[in-house]
Amino acid sequence: MDEEILNALLKRAKGYSYKEVQEEYAVKDDGEIALTKRKVLEKYCPPDSSALKTYMELNGDKDVSELSDEELEKEKMRLLKELEKQEEEKSNAERKEKSKRGAKK
Repeated sequence: MDEEILNALLKRAKGYSYKEVQEEYAVKDDGEIALTKRKVLEKYCPPDSSALKTYMELNGDKDVSELSDEELEKEKMRLLKELEKQEEEKSNAERKEKSKRGAKK
């Protein structure tokens, strides 16, 4: 299965934050278009259990159609904890890399 699709499903199953940019333009007296307002909003997309179910089906873990709601919720929590751990490890590695680059300057 395409890794990009699995990663997108996992992201949706977990929930994520994203930035939305809203821009307004106006026409100046000389006919030129100019940006008048720019707003950046932080939005949140909540976790989606159907995305988790699809991810589990495609990833070949188990036949999720036979899992109860409680079992699905437990699996969701397990995967979320695993993702948090992976993200923490990635963040720590990035911090170490930044500190190495900062020390070299």
